[in-house]
Amino acid sequence: MELSDANLQTLTEYLKKTLDPDPAIRRPAEKFLESVEGSQNYPLLLLMLLEKSQENVIKVCASVTFKNYIKRNWRIVGIAVEDEPNKICESDRIAIKANIVPLMLSSPEQIQKQLSDAISIIGREDFPQKWPDLLTEMVTRFQSGDFHVINGVLRTAHSLFKRYRHEFKSNELWAEIKLVLGAFALPLTDLFKATIELCSTHTNDASALKVLFSSLILIAKLFYSLNFQDLPEFFEDNMETWMTNFHRLLTLDNKLLQTDDEEEAGLLELLKSQICDNAALYAQKYDEEFQPYLPRFVTAIWNLLVTTGQEVKYDLLVSNAIQFLASVCERPHYKHLFEDQNTLTSICEKVIVPNMEFRAADEEAFEDNSEEYIRRDLEGSDIDTRRRAACDLVRGLCKFFEGPVTGIFSGYVNSMLQEYAKNPSVNWKHKDAAIYLVTSLASKAQTQKHGITQANELVNLTEFFVNHIQPDLKSASVNEFPVLKADGIKYIMIFRNQVPKEQLLLSIPLLINHLQAESIVVHTYAAHALERLFTMRGTNNTTLFTAAEMAPFVEVLLTNLFKALTLPGSSENEYIMKAIMRSFSLLQESIIPYIPSVITQLTQKLLAVSKNPSKPHFNHYMFESICLSIRITCKANPDAVGSFEEALFMVFTEILQNDVQEFIPYVFQVMSLLLEMHKNEIPSSYMALFPHLLQPVLWERTGNIPPLVRLLQAYLERGANTIASAAADKIPGLLGVFQKLIASKANDHQGFYLLNSIIEHMPPESVDQYRKQIFILLFQRLQNSKTTKFIKSFLVFINLYCVKYGALALQEIFDSIQPKMFGMVLEKIIIPEIQKVSGQVEKKICAVGITKILTECPPMMDTEYTKLWIPLLQALIGLFELPEDDTIPDEEHFVDIEDTPGYQTAFSQLAFAGRKEHDPVGEMVNNPRIHLAQSLHRLSTACPGRVGDFHTTSLNAEALQYLQGYLQAASVTLL
Repeated sequence: MELSDANLQTLTEYLKKTLDPDPAIRRPAEKFLESVEGSQNYPLLLLMLLEKSQENVIKVCASVTFKNYIKRNWRIVGIAVEDEPNKICESDRIAIKANIVPLMLSSPEQIQKQLSDAISIIGREDFPQKWPDLLTEMVTRFQSGDFHVINGVLRTAHSLFKRYRHEFKSNELWAEIKLVLGAFALPLTDLFKATIELCSTHTNDASALKVLFSSLILIAKLFYSLNFQDLPEFFEDNMETWMTNFHRLLTLDNKLLQTDDEEEAGLLELLKSQICDNAALYAQKYDEEFQPYLPRFVTAIWNLLVTTGQEVKYDLLVSNAIQFLASVCERPHYKHLFEDQNTLTSICEKVIVPNMEFRAADEEAFEDNSEEYIRRDLEGSDIDTRRRAACDLVRGLCKFFEGPVTGIFSGYVNSMLQEYAKNPSVNWKHKDAAIYLVTSLASKAQTQKHGITQANELVNLTEFFVNHIQPDLKSASVNEFPVLKADGIKYIMIFRNQVPKEQLLLSIPLLINHLQAESIVVHTYAAHALERLFTMRGTNNTTLFTAAEMAPFVEVLLTNLFKALTLPGSSENEYIMKAIMRSFSLLQESIIPYIPSVITQLTQKLLAVSKNPSKPHFNHYMFESICLSIRITCKANPDAVGSFEEALFMVFTEILQNDVQEFIPYVFQVMSLLLEMHKNEIPSSYMALFPHLLQPVLWERTGNIPPLVRLLQAYLERGANTIASAAADKIPGLLGVFQKLIASKANDHQGFYLLNSIIEHMPPESVDQYRKQIFILLFQRLQNSKTTKFIKSFLVFINLYCVKYGALALQEIFDSIQPKMFGMVLEKIIIPEIQKVSGQVEKKICAVGITKILTECPPMMDTEYTKLWIPLLQALIGLFELPEDDTIPDEEHFVDIEDTPGYQTAFSQLAFAGRKEHDPVGEMVNNPRIHLAQSLHRLSTACPGRVGDFHTTSLNAEALQYLQGYLQAASVTLL
């Protein structure tokens, strides 16, 4: 695309159309942009549009399009053979890097943020090696004195350096941080000091303070990132400057910076909460160096906590301040600060208890924003809630002061429960706080999978459960006191390993009953608790609850779970769907009588959500549940597969016709499962679909590849003869798919899965004319791009070919491509690389194939190939006896399909659609070592004297010893 006004105009028109609510206008425009994004100058046109367009909406749209384009295409994946062509040419890359920083700094804030993100994506790949002048370009802008520009630089630096907080230590990372510190630490410190001085001079200018405090927040965040991995020498030398100023800012209060909004945190709160984070980082990681500053920070943060109100806008600040105290009280160094009983009482009374209260804002979230409430409460993304921080502080204090803290809180818990008992309908929040306190006191260590794994011995959990939790769940109405119901259900979930099994069994009907509760939080918690209980393990690793124990509840459990999906707000509730899946898995054949109704409800749900799939977890568990229904029913009655096809195929057809990308990989997996259930020929409904599965457009999406390959394998296993007779014209298409996959380093193993199925199942005459071409393609790939993964797959394939068609056929096809090729493959690939093959079935195929080459291939005995006989035998014994060679050359880094950039649907494997491992030599060979001994014995009978001489004179001693063991085990000798 030329950099012309005409192209700018075209681009403007298409960008406008992508904002149109009408899909008939929007989709073609999106498709057009997708089609031109590989063209040279496309990204530069977007940047020009950003600069020149008069319409703000176009500028914003261009900036978002540009950022997403960079996100999809900047990274050059190191696996490109034909995989992911590099869509951005080198000249565009250079031009982008030359222009983007000045453009970002001169843009309005909304656009600045998008370009800043784009710079950090480019920086993640190119900085510092391929973009060495980025830092200098950014640092020089600090001198500009223009805080719009300075904040642009700080924002970009923050998005570039924040990855230092979670990267693993490595020499490359250290080298990069050292480079950054060398160029950035001093200018950042100077800017910090200058900004603080400006705050003093502009103390009465609200608009100036807003800009300056935005800078200080970013500077404090950068401080955190640059200090996270280790304490840099520069910051250690300048600790006085940073810590004194941080302390000053913590105690600062300026009326002009206070906001009227009760929800949204203001700049002052955001800055103070970041400073609490920075102080906690130093207290935890660099406590020795930080010791002189610690007491004044403890005092300042304590005062902050005692004087800050309960409004939502202070939540982040309060939780970070409490987290600071939590990280300090856990360190043996600082134990003395908390030893006094009065201090502990004061912390409990003034910090912990007030921040555990259920506030009006929490009640509002519970009722009106239940999804967010559940996410924070159940999934632990409540990291910045006051309750979570207070809970962490309780745990921290219990590390050294478990006895006194438990004593203080027991008093609080009892008085709260007494208050509740006086007037439950008014004082229910007291009981809620009591339950939360007991939970935080009792839980020492917790995991998502197992709940609490370590508990405080001083708290009697079962007694509390029986006296205070069960009565709430047994009450006649499931809709009374919903918050307390949710607390009770959560208590069961958290302490499921501490409460005895008989109490849990009594709770199951109560939980099933609460699936009918109107409150979204209550019925979601009930579903989640059931799902967690059903995954618990008892002795000998079976589930703690058996299908027999659940038998009385099956009908009401299934009825209530499916009913819960019809409750307002829960039509796509992932917790309910996961509970359905887990119930099926636990109950197994007990669900068969209910399958007709269940599968109808699941297909209706599938049809409804396929119109607009928005909940990936819900969708995944729904397909898992469909697979379980099929597996469980067809195991008991294989003929039932037809009725499932009848129920599902109409919806599947609609999904495929409407190209619902998120669901297509799932549909292919379910179809594979159904097709594998058929024992005889392939039904005609499947054969009608077969040609469509070979369409190139389906194979363009990486997420489709694994399930499509598996589906084609199912076709080949069940209906190779039908394909050969009724769809022979499609065999070139099938091999075309193999050819596409084999060219890709990411998907070549999938190509081999397909090829192995073709070789194993197709009638030999149907693929005769293509065999030589297949081998030529494989050799071309070996020459162009030989990787360990490819070699492992190649070895399994040639040995499977040998098992299927015979060793002589293998030797003949190699030598027909090029004279003496067979010897080269043995010498350069099979003998040196066979040790790399992994997997029981793969090793077995290779062992049987090599045995055939040794014992059923006359040229191995009588030509120049004879010299390779002993090394090949030795390599085979090595495959049996030596550990697997799992070394991979340094330059090979396979990128998982999920890691390839872009927004394509990733492939999600359905656990309950799993394919049984198939052993193509299973019936023929049971023990490959015995098979080798018997085959050598047959060969020595045919050629007396030669095999015996061969192996005794030339094989190394250890290998010979192993071989004699095989011969003894097989009760044969060599003549």
